[in-house]
This record gives sequence, C-alpha cells and structure tokens, in this order.
Amino acid sequence: MSNKLHAQWSSRLAFILAATGSAVGLGNIWKFPYMVGESGGAAFVLVYLLCIALIGLPILVAEWLVGRRGQENPANAMADVAERAGRPRIWWLVGASGIIGAFLILSFYSVIGGWSLYYTLGSVTGAFSGQDADGIGELFGNMLASPGLLLAGHSVFMLLVIGIVARGVSKGLEGAVRTLMPALALLLLVLVGYGMTTGHFGQAVAYLFNPDWSALSGDTVLAALGHAFFTLSLGMGIMMAYGSYLGEEVNLLKTARTVVILDTVIALAAGLAIFPIVFSNGLDLDSGPGLIFVTLPLAFGNMGGGLILGLMFFLLLTFAALTSAISLLEPVVEFVEERTPLSRSMSTLVAGVGAWALGIAALLSFNVWSDPVLFGLGVFDLLDKLTSKFMLPLTGLGAIIFVGWFLERRGVEQELGLSGGMASLWHLVSRYVAPIGVIVVFIASL
Repeated sequence: MSNKLHAQWSSRLAFILAATGSAVGLGNIWKFPYMVGESGGAAFVLVYLLCIALIGLPILVAEWLVGRRGQENPANAMADVAERAGRPRIWWLVGASGIIGAFLILSFYSVIGGWSLYYTLGSVTGAFSGQDADGIGELFGNMLASPGLLLAGHSVFMLLVIGIVARGVSKGLEGAVRTLMPALALLLLVLVGYGMTTGHFGQAVAYLFNPDWSALSGDTVLAALGHAFFTLSLGMGIMMAYGSYLGEEVNLLKTARTVVILDTVIALAAGLAIFPIVFSNGLDLDSGPGLIFVTLPLAFGNMGGGLILGLMFFLLLTFAALTSAISLLEPVVEFVEERTPLSRSMSTLVAGVGAWALGIAALLSFNVWSDPVLFGLGVFDLLDKLTSKFMLPLTGLGAIIFVGWFLERRGVEQELGLSGGMASLWHLVSRYVAPIGVIVVFIASL
C-alpha cells in the first residue's frame, strides 16, 4: 500500500451506494427492461445473471482489488501493483485506457444528460400535454436540431457533475449518492405503484418474468453477456478509482454481490414502472431510445396526472444519469490531481471542461456537423462505438488477466477470503471463463 494520504470511503454503505450509483445509469432505465422483454423474459434474466456471475462480478472484484492495493489513480495503481508483484510497469496502460475511456464516454453521456434535463423542464411546463405522436416527435427533432438547446442542457448537466466531484470523496461523491440513490429508489417505487393501478401490471410482469426459452438465441445470449459487462461500469477506470478509496476491512466479493443484486433489482423495477404505462396506452415498445424521449412523453401528455408522473420519471432519469456521470469524471480527476500540482477543485475543473468541450463536438453531430467524420460515423456515434466496442472490453480483459494470471495466487485468495473449492472456482473463472467471455463479446461486437 502507498503511504501517501489518500481519501477513503466513510463506510461500506457509502461505497455500495456509490458503486451502485455508477452501475445504475440510463441503460438500466430503458435498455435492460426492453432487452428482457424482447429476449425471452425470465429466460433472458437467468442468462444475464449467469453472465454477471461468471464475467461481470469477477472483473468488478479484480478492478476493486487493484485499486485498493494501489491506493492511487488507475494508471499508477496498475503500474505499482505490477511492480510489487515483480511484473513490468507497462501494465499502467490498462489503467490509462480506462481513464481515457471514462473521459470520452462522459463527453457524450453528458449530452444525453442534457436531454433528460430538457425533458424534466418540459414536464414542468406542460410541453407534452395534449400532444399527438407527430407533435412529440417534432419536439424531440427540434431539440436535436438546435445547437443552442443541446449546448444549454449539456452545459448545465456538466456543471452539476463538476460541482459534485469538486467537493471530494466524502462531501462530493458520498454526499451526492446518499441523496440521489434513495431519491431514485423512492421515485421508482412510486412509479411502480402507479403501474399497479393501470390494469396492465400483470401484463408487464408476464412480459418481464415469463420464461420463453424459444426466444433465446446466440444473439440474445451475446446481448446478455455484453450488457452484464457494461452495466457494472467495467473497463472505465471507475471501479479501480473507487477501489482506491477502500479500506482493508471491506469484503470485496460480498460487496460485489450486493452491488450486482441492487443494480439488477433497479433495472427490473424500471421495467415494472415503464411497461404498464406503455401497455395501457397501446404504445410501441420497439422504439429503442425513442421509448424514453418520444413514446413515454406521448403517454404522459395524454393521461390523468401525467404532468406529475412525467416530472417524476424524468427526474428519475436525471438522477440515474448524474450518479453515473460523477463516477465517469472521478478517475480522470484522480489522475490529474495525483499527476499534477493542481488542487482537487482545479483538477475537477480541468477534467470537466475538457469533457464538456469534446461534448460540444458530439452534440453538433446532430445538426451543423452531421456529416460523418470517420468510418461513416459522426462524432457522437464514433465516441460511442470506439469506447463500447473497443476500449471497454479490452481494458476489462486486461484487468482480469492481470489479476488472474500475474498476481500471486495465495495473496489474492487471502485478500478475497477464499479457500478450498471456492478458491479453485475463483481461479477457474478469473483465468479462463471471464477472459474468454470478454473475448467472445469483443469479437462478436466487431
């Protein structure tokens, strides 16, 4: 362990809230429930949980372990832990890749966070009231076509993220998740409660939990594998950074299990909140991101109490986006703070403004810079594909290979509290199952 003064989580609960907040993002609110419904309901959930257990959870634990041993930013932690294990310091590239990935993702994630803020405001002003499908579609199209609107949303969202992260680990990250996560859970609970009154809750439950094994195919198994990896914020340097604030008293395996369960429960609850509204209004489920920004506003604008429900839903979406965005900024800030003379607040400002500036290029790709820049893709799509298809899987693969193959077996067993059969199972999964799973996802995504 490094002897330098390093921030620490105040409790295991604070760490669980922060890690869960990072895992719970925009994908949980619309993508996961939609994937479950289209891919065999409970059959898909079981495959997904298996993928989480065999791939997601081991990589999550590996990243926390490296972070905790290093007590520094992901790049330094990988280098120092490797050196102490008698391995070359070149492993710092794995940590650096995660930091760069988090920076790139934050730049365009903040743009979508801005959309969420815009729709929250629209809920308050009654912008959806009495609109038909064409009217709601036009609202969304006009937002994307307006650089000024997108810039305003992106800027306010990034300002919120910078403000939270600049306050440090205890006041900033912990303070935010202690407020946002219970608020998110409460909003979700109220929306699920509303779903029970629509007369279509049973249909939603069947859609999510009735196993349809015939709907499972190689593609849906790969989708489950990919989502299991990405939903836990793996390969982004986040979990290494969060692990660096952990004390020795925290049991990594038990904590990882808690985070995985909470992340999955919230994703399924989102389905129980959204689908009754969709079914009761006869709306189209097969609309991807449009489900949130076109389909649901149409429902909110034409139902009793829609103003309040719409406001609650888009607040929920904004909170989920914020908890993920602050975690994306953290590894970048930790790196700048530890590698430069800058203070915490100045490091946050530099990292945040950099991501904000790149985000401007991303938002302009919806309007004035809509022409492809590389491989037939605009800036927004290019950043998305580069990170999700290349950087994240390769960084996660590097972390699990490093812990599974290059750290001393006995030391890892002791740190994870494993012995006998459980220790053998860990080594089987960390050395073979998880790496092969990531490689399969990587090749399939190409």
